[in-house]
Amino acid sequence: MASLIRLSSVWQRGMRPVLLCHTQLSRGSACPRIGDVDYTEPAGRIHTASSSTGISASQHWTGERVMTLVLLGMAPAAYLCPGPVVDYSIAAALTMHGHWGIGQVLTDYVHGEVKIKLAKVGIFLLSTATFFGLCYFNYNDVGLCKAVVMLWQK
Repeated sequence: MASLIRLSSVWQRGMRPVLLCHTQLSRGSACPRIGDVDYTEPAGRIHTASSSTGISASQHWTGERVMTLVLLGMAPAAYLCPGPVVDYSIAAALTMHGHWGIGQVLTDYVHGEVKIKLAKVGIFLLSTATFFGLCYFNYNDVGLCKAVVMLWQK
């Protein structure tokens, strides 16, 4: 039976894993020599929740999960009792859910102060346009619930 050895335990003993440092398998920078890299320094800037929002990251995360559950509950409500209240509630919940989701993607992938500010303005404009577009559709057309029903009819 073959024995398994964790690479971190091998590195801690001062040995370099031979297979990972072979020139045909990896580039030279993938396996630095012991002592060449300071592992105590963080690799990059750590992104945290903005303190200007007034809520902590855990409360924001909880709010996102609650919104997801609310959206799951709105699906049967839209089927059982379609109407303007459910239409506008779905419009608000979908917009907020999308805004928070895209905001998390931007937090993870957009770096630099100017780019972050531009991305926040862009997502705000997109979310505003989405909400007003859905409200316009609810007011001037059949509404979201009936539109979905019409999509599934022959």
